[in-house]
Amino acid sequence: MLETFSALFDGFAVCFSLENIFACIAGVLVGTLTGVLPGIGVTGAMALLLPLTYGMDATPATILFAGIYYGAMYGGSTTSILVNLPGEAASVITCLDGNAMAKKGRAGAALSIAAIGSFIAGTIGLVGLTFFAPVLADAALKFGPPEYFAIAMLGLVLLTNLTGKNALKSFLMVLVGLMLSTIGVDSVSGISRLTFGIPSLMRGLEFGVVAMAVFGINDLFGTLVEPQEKKEIGHVTLRELYPTRDEMKRSVGPILRGTLIGFLIGLMPGPAGTLASFSSYSVEKKLSKHPEQFGQGAIEGVAGPESSNNAASSAAMVPLLSLGLPFAPPAAMLLTGFIVHGITPGPTLITQHPDVFWGLIASMYIGNVFLVIINLPFVGVWASMLRTPANILMPIVMVITMTGAFATNNSVTDMVVLLILGVFAYFVAKYGYSMAPLAVGIVLGSTIETGLTQGMIICEGSVWKMMTRPLSGTILWLALLLVAATLFKPVKKLLINSKDD
Repeated sequence: MLETFSALFDGFAVCFSLENIFACIAGVLVGTLTGVLPGIGVTGAMALLLPLTYGMDATPATILFAGIYYGAMYGGSTTSILVNLPGEAASVITCLDGNAMAKKGRAGAALSIAAIGSFIAGTIGLVGLTFFAPVLADAALKFGPPEYFAIAMLGLVLLTNLTGKNALKSFLMVLVGLMLSTIGVDSVSGISRLTFGIPSLMRGLEFGVVAMAVFGINDLFGTLVEPQEKKEIGHVTLRELYPTRDEMKRSVGPILRGTLIGFLIGLMPGPAGTLASFSSYSVEKKLSKHPEQFGQGAIEGVAGPESSNNAASSAAMVPLLSLGLPFAPPAAMLLTGFIVHGITPGPTLITQHPDVFWGLIASMYIGNVFLVIINLPFVGVWASMLRTPANILMPIVMVITMTGAFATNNSVTDMVVLLILGVFAYFVAKYGYSMAPLAVGIVLGSTIETGLTQGMIICEGSVWKMMTRPLSGTILWLALLLVAATLFKPVKKLLINSKDD
């Protein structure tokens, strides 16, 4: 323990050099901007900046990339809350309650809680990374394809009726999401599916494009097509820009639970930040004494998910630094940055390059503080966006969204997909269908397909073998029990009603 503290202090000494502190500030600023502006994504931003780091030493280069990674998790909530447009995939679920709070004049409180929760979760996650990285990384290695399939199926069962509205409609939207996730080339057979002969669709649908369509474009069409009430927004005092005592009290539990959920999910491969935020939202809704408030502007619906996705970004560094295994696309880009500068992450990283390892971890502590300093004082500036008339704001949002869709792959096809899915979401939402289950289906679709395909190969085509493996079997049986319990409720209600008749 004392050795860890000593090494961490040495890391702070490394980080406080002029070059390294500048790299840390530049990284979190670029990351925040990446999160606010939809489209390019954190992985794309890191890829674009990679050539600029060739002349840099390894330590400032990795500090810069790490800052972009966790900085994007902060920035992604801003547009989700203000204009219902997720800047980052992990901030999709924040749209539900964050944007509802903004419409009630509580945008400042939502933005503040998002920043505070992100700071607390990021810091606690870093403590876990500092002291428990090797142990947690070894535990993560026990999971294979069957286990990933089982976890994805359990997540699908738990998150299907995320909004708590009509269960059948939610299930149908999950199926739509699963179908959309199959567009592209099959990973085993190499056969293209649902591409209609369009080469650009062979890589599949980008989740960021889909999220911008079903949340941002959907809301934009609603604003433009449907008559809007003219709102007079008066002067907002400094006190109203930040959370009330009651909102802070309600946020403590979700922040701590979201941190734990995010850190554990962040240890697994796949879109950990997105899955963590969805899972946290589901947990908070189940634990809430007033679940009907979710989707209407519940502060817990912002605090939990925003904390969870930031904890997941810290946890994703555990397998990367301890074992050299990138479990998420941004972590893979960070691994590329390590290799380009002649460093191979893994068990020997601490002993061979202690300045890089501990300097990077120390920079993440400092970066979290910088992010709070950057975000909290400007809550009023961001919240003032809501004063902009819709006829001015919406065209700006449209241009940013279309530009973001194009920048994702430099493809016009993505812009067409954005408009088609946006129109689809607008008309479907008018009939009471929620877009959150569709997002769940897309997020988990590829994990389910890959895990099932590879798992069946490992289990020699036997479903029973998959069901009897210690880890995957336990998770799958739990998922089946939850399905049975869900189906039992309407059957029981039907039987009671028939007896009364």
